[in-house]
Amino acid sequence: MTYYIYHIPGKKIGVTCNLKNRVTLMQGYKKGEYEVLESSNDINYISDKELILQKEYGYKIDNKLYKSLIKSNNTMNINVTEQTTTFPFPINKLKGNLMDNIGFQWETSYGIFMLSNRSVKWIMTNVQTSMYNNNRCYIYNKAFANWIETPCAENQKLLNSLPLKIFEDIREWGTTRGIYEKGDSKTQYVKLQEEAGELAKALLDNDIGEVIDAIGDMVVVLTNLAHLEGIDIEVCIETAYKEISKRKGRMINGTFVKDE
Repeated sequence: MTYYIYHIPGKKIGVTCNLKNRVTLMQGYKKGEYEVLESSNDINYISDKELILQKEYGYKIDNKLYKSLIKSNNTMNINVTEQTTTFPFPINKLKGNLMDNIGFQWETSYGIFMLSNRSVKWIMTNVQTSMYNNNRCYIYNKAFANWIETPCAENQKLLNSLPLKIFEDIREWGTTRGIYEKGDSKTQYVKLQEEAGELAKALLDNDIGEVIDAIGDMVVVLTNLAHLEGIDIEVCIETAYKEISKRKGRMINGTFVKDE
């Protein structure tokens, strides 16, 4: 695994093993707005170097080494009981470590939980500091399970019209395959054109099975492309529908043409 020391000019120096999640999705900085100062597979070197660079650049120096906050195998040393899941971080260090571990799963009495961009938001809203140790924090498993099964009110309308879970599954699949860490929007666009060609062939061959596969593949690619741009495909679909739902027009030669 490669660890990166990143620098957001005038803001901070930090460490992550996933620049896309930690710096872009979590903190909102795109390429060009931050720089990578060091990278290494040696977590001990990176942990020590981070503090040195923080001092050299005049930033606040972290109290704990990076290696003490995250295991080198990128798994989380959580403690799971029937009631709670406890994370080995103080709340102010939790979000970054959760984002570095997107895709991580753990088993509870309420089922298997997984870290995703959405679940991290829920955790950060509902997490509490441990009464026994200020450097640990926890969530209630039942509440988390209820949230997974019953979406928040603002998402209910969208859930009724779109299979949200399948898009989340696609994003989690893309995360575990490294598409968001190592891929980019341009390569996904090229992939989309390839899948469009497969769809064209399937339509010409009147092969309904291949039509289904090609359309599905295109949806997967579009979901990944949107995520790489920091957008949820659900938002793209809802926005497009709100626009077209107001359009008036007529069919001309097999195509809907909107009124000017």
